Amino acid sequence: MDITTSPIQSAPAVAAAGLVKSFGSVRAVDGIDLHIRQGEIVAFLGPNGAGKTSTIDMLLGLATPDAGSVQVFGESPRGAIAHGLVSAVLQTGGLLKDITVRETLDLTASLFADTRPVEEVLQRAGIAEIADRRVGVCSGGQQQRLRFAMALLSDPGLLILDEPTTGMDVEGRRSFWNAIRADAARGRTVLFATHYLEEADEYADRIVLMSRGRIVADGTTTEIKNLVSGRIVHATLPGADPVAIAALPGVDDVEAKGDRIAVHTRDSDAVARFLLTQTAARDVEITAQNLESVFIALTSDDAAARPAGAASVIATATATATATASAPEGARS
Repeated sequence: MDITTSPIQSAPAVAAAGLVKSFGSVRAVDGIDLHIRQGEIVAFLGPNGAGKTSTIDMLLGLATPDAGSVQVFGESPRGAIAHGLVSAVLQTGGLLKDITVRETLDLTASLFADTRPVEEVLQRAGIAEIADRRVGVCSGGQQQRLRFAMALLSDPGLLILDEPTTGMDVEGRRSFWNAIRADAARGRTVLFATHYLEEADEYADRIVLMSRGRIVADGTTTEIKNLVSGRIVHATLPGADPVAIAALPGVDDVEAKGDRIAVHTRDSDAVARFLLTQTAARDVEITAQNLESVFIALTSDDAAARPAGAASVIATATATATATASAPEGARS
């Protein structure tokens, strides 16, 4: 569907305000606001139980918010799906094992009034060479690509991906994301949840980070990394004393793996000077915070107060968890 020439071209892909979803005493989603512009590739990150999948369920019309509102291209989620504006690639389910890949797509296409040609989506998903293979003998990565091809049939304006590259090898993941990038360049909006932080770092235009049902950070990869102050000093130091290094001014954390140490610090120059003049350290490197360290800092139970001046990219400050019990079945991550 060419959304650039349709009446929905001026509407945001997603406009959610004050979304709340509870499961018994557990508030899985706690009053979040989420706005996604058309054509964005957005990574939706968070630890298990953060509220990501509960939020995705509401965007797909699979769950009704207890409070708040959500629109997709200016319509209700179910209305947008009925008009072919939204497709999803989920982790499991939805595949018949005894028919072929091509037959699966033909069957899916028969459910829509208007679809892209099956041969086209086979090519775009990179599975044309296995079109006549039974689904049951396809690898996990191939089955995930088949789900991607099924999602492309309606030519949706918004593609929602939940752990899309699970089961794929490195080359498969790279070619998959190249296809996603090509689609986004034509105006398709992509929202994906993943545990592969390097995928978010490399492929997303924007990262939305959830923790305990709230959005704790929202911005570009660079903006997210800048939310946690300091740098990381790496060095080779046989017999290192992590306790002594942790006592240095400005040091937040010390990790030791074999002879290598990683020192998270707000004063990298002082740490490097100490290592080079007071110890036998060698191969000293100073790097910026990576996405993994920021993820841990913003979602850990003892996450520190947010840095000053970060209001432009912080959507909601970290709050005390409203519940510590595990969500019941249905309150997915």
